[in-house]
Amino acid sequence: MASILVVDDERSMREFLEILLGKQGHQVSTAADAASALEQIARGELDLVVTDLRLGRGSGLDVLARVKETLPGTEVVMITAYATAENAVQAMKMGAYDYVLKPFKVDELKLVVEKALEHRKLLQENRVLRHRVGRRHEERDEIIGRSAAVEEVRELVARVAPARTTILILGESGTGKEVAARTIHALGGRPDQPFVAINCGAIPEGLIESELFGHEKGSFTGAAGTKAGLFEAAGSGTLFLDEVGELPLPVQVKLLRALQERKIRRVGGNVDISMSARIVAATNRDIGQEVAAGRFREDLYYRLNVIQIRIPPLRDRRADIPLFCQHFLERFATELGKPMPRLSPEAERLLVAYDYPGNIRELANVLERAVTLCDGELIDVGVLPSSLREPSQPGAAAEPAVLPEVGMDLQAHLDAVERRLLEQALERAGGVKSEAARLLSLTFRSLRYRLAKFGIG
Repeated sequence: MASILVVDDERSMREFLEILLGKQGHQVSTAADAASALEQIARGELDLVVTDLRLGRGSGLDVLARVKETLPGTEVVMITAYATAENAVQAMKMGAYDYVLKPFKVDELKLVVEKALEHRKLLQENRVLRHRVGRRHEERDEIIGRSAAVEEVRELVARVAPARTTILILGESGTGKEVAARTIHALGGRPDQPFVAINCGAIPEGLIESELFGHEKGSFTGAAGTKAGLFEAAGSGTLFLDEVGELPLPVQVKLLRALQERKIRRVGGNVDISMSARIVAATNRDIGQEVAAGRFREDLYYRLNVIQIRIPPLRDRRADIPLFCQHFLERFATELGKPMPRLSPEAERLLVAYDYPGNIRELANVLERAVTLCDGELIDVGVLPSSLREPSQPGAAAEPAVLPEVGMDLQAHLDAVERRLLEQALERAGGVKSEAARLLSLTFRSLRYRLAKFGIG
């Protein structure tokens, strides 16, 4: 439902448009002259203004000018029986979306209104996406480290960034694959264009196709309007497909076509839309094994794997850990409004010695916790998690299960263990389900199924 203001000095036309647009499900208000329209414009946000050019008192161009001054995101459609090339050009130059001549056909006006609202929605989604992907911690665009492995990654990123070729980034969860993708975008010659990121494993299977490619109105239950997908939102910037190995096979087919033909088609649509975004994909899976198991298309793998960049795990670049510590201590101290603390020698030794199964993301969580709990300017071992102070030994034998003399309900016992581990993983991950899935070596969808099974929020 959109909020629409109709401005016309003819009462019959105001009432007609109010009824017509109201039947389309929109909230419609009216004004008889420019002065009344300007008052309503000043009161709040509108999605669309439909105004006559000649209003008796004032002009539709005055309304258009005020809308673009105070509500620049609001679309304006001009209606008039006195059209000239001169005033049509003037209205379009001032920012009008379109121009309709009286007498008009009802279907013609409805189509123009629908297109204007679709255009506004697309612009809003682009702004939200730009804000969402660009707002948090610009420092994430920096590849940190001086180790030989990282220098190799940094050099390769710099070499391939200017080209528009497709890139596949491999690496464990939390190693900084998105940082590499953002750096490629920043160095790729179009940094002013959108960088749009999506975690393919975090979107329900039934929605991922619509999220990527968009959909037409009525294409499925709940599709109340036309929606542009992320391929369109990325424009000529970069679309980052994180965890691309999680894509369902039917969506893999559409992605392959998009890469081959540089065209996409919305769900329920029959028109091809040109696609100019650069594709950077990433996965923490062994994609070769996924291909061999039939879970990932071989032809798509070759299309994505034009340039391959492998990000090393943190345990293989321990020399970089002190640099990350400095980086995160500065960041979290600033965010928390505290003086930047320093690490005690013993705390730094433990931080460097730990294996970090969660890689850089886990180190960031450890240091955010330490800065939060630290009372003074020194972080000692006491504020570090017990997993660092008393690390478990890989491969240590688990306590053997013992069958009670009276027997047991095996399924109930296994359910209780599974529930307890799920709850612990969620708690350790701070409620972030994708991180909890990683801790349990589950896919995001498998974790979601198990949480639903036990009624865990």
